[in-house]
Amino acid sequence: MHSVYDEGPFAPCPAPFNFTAHVLGRADALPDKIALAVLGPARAERWSYARLQAAVRGTGTGLLRAGLRTGDIVLMRLGNTVEFPIAYLGAIAVGCVPVPTSSQLTEREVAAMIDTLRPAAILLGDGVACPADPGVPVIGQDELEAMRDLEPCAWQIGDPDRLAYIIFTSGTSGKPRAVMHAHRAIWARHMMHDGWYGLTEADRLCHAGAFNWTYTLGTGLMDPWSVGATALIPAPGTAPETLPLLLKRHDATIFAAAPGVYRKILNRNAQLDLPKLRHGLSAGEKLSEALRAAWNTASGTMLYEAFGMSECSTFISASPDTPARPGTLGRPQKGRRVAIVDDAGQPVEMGADGTIAVSSRDPGLMLGYLGAEDETRARFRGEWFLTGDHGAMGPDFMIEYHARVDDMMNAGGYRVSPLEVEAALHDFPGLADIAVTDVEVKADARVIAAFYTAPAPLDEAALAAYAGERLARYKQPRLFLHVAELPRNPNGKLQRQALKQVYEAHHGQA
Repeated sequence: MHSVYDEGPFAPCPAPFNFTAHVLGRADALPDKIALAVLGPARAERWSYARLQAAVRGTGTGLLRAGLRTGDIVLMRLGNTVEFPIAYLGAIAVGCVPVPTSSQLTEREVAAMIDTLRPAAILLGDGVACPADPGVPVIGQDELEAMRDLEPCAWQIGDPDRLAYIIFTSGTSGKPRAVMHAHRAIWARHMMHDGWYGLTEADRLCHAGAFNWTYTLGTGLMDPWSVGATALIPAPGTAPETLPLLLKRHDATIFAAAPGVYRKILNRNAQLDLPKLRHGLSAGEKLSEALRAAWNTASGTMLYEAFGMSECSTFISASPDTPARPGTLGRPQKGRRVAIVDDAGQPVEMGADGTIAVSSRDPGLMLGYLGAEDETRARFRGEWFLTGDHGAMGPDFMIEYHARVDDMMNAGGYRVSPLEVEAALHDFPGLADIAVTDVEVKADARVIAAFYTAPAPLDEAALAAYAGERLARYKQPRLFLHVAELPRNPNGKLQRQALKQVYEAHHGQA
């Protein structure tokens, strides 16, 4: 029996279609219901569905009045504020193509994105890094907020396969790739509602992330709004250890976060009193069995993990209806077609190791990489899109995660290419050679480490400052280790996996 999961395709996306119209499809029926509450230490900022929809559609009108047209790319350089999802949805409502980005990116990184995208405009928040003269119109935070009160735009309805938004992911080549997604991607996310969340209109889903993180944008906002549920987002600066009080105070029924947030909560809370919480959701990086068990003991609720990638969001998960077998990620969501394949793209025997792959027919799969047709084609083997991750499928279709095929790192839920980090640091004065990987510094905690050669140890504070000027914070090494040489094979090729043993040897000597 081959390692293929297929219980039939998901219902086709309606046509014509608009992403934002779908997300806010329950707004007219639930005008007074709270769509969003931003949870502060004293009080919450609340947005009803009527207010949210008016702000989104007014922003769509404002963007058109600013000269933008259908198909224009709009680079989003906004901070952790409610303006982020409003502008995102407003742009898609009128057929523009927003590109959400992390506010942690440096000016240098943003300049590279501008060169790739050639955007028609940049939406710029206060204090967010951006080139001083980007060469395209800039719409500031105040201008965006003023657009909320304009008359509502009409929905730009069309082919569900047309381009809706672009997100950047760290490429294995070291250059971030612009991933293009269609309007239908939001329709495909309904497979997560049962296959991961157990989400209903009655839920109050709290996501621990910032507004401008794509994990928050999808799981924390778009999905609950699309079913008429309430989204809860902690105010900027909220410490993880205070989240249990906010979850209890605001009657959260589902909590979503990266594993690191759960770990920080448990470090400060041996027991958790969360009477309304049904379960938690985890994604972004691998969830350990120890952390899953610790949360269950402390809270009395389960944690359900999901696996995915920027090119297809999450498509393998555990759920309240189908908990994961111990040691597995869960199973493909109903409506998906997923396989474990060999190097030729052929499904392997059940239980055998191979590359996790998703069908090219999946409605949530990307349209491709912007301006990189060859790289797009290279990710496919026949029907299958290759994720770059290895695993094995059991007879129950549960999938064990084995490892990455390449050297991609995970930094707090963000995938980061070591080549991108190395390229940013290799010109540091006095540095001869450098290699980067992620290492486990303690149970369930990984950080990016840079191993370098030089005639003598370099100033670590200066190295860190140099990284801070050129890389977003989540990409910056947390450790700098001076070594006599980097591990290479007889042909001179860097053996990156061997760096972990170098770290362990160095750590044992410390």
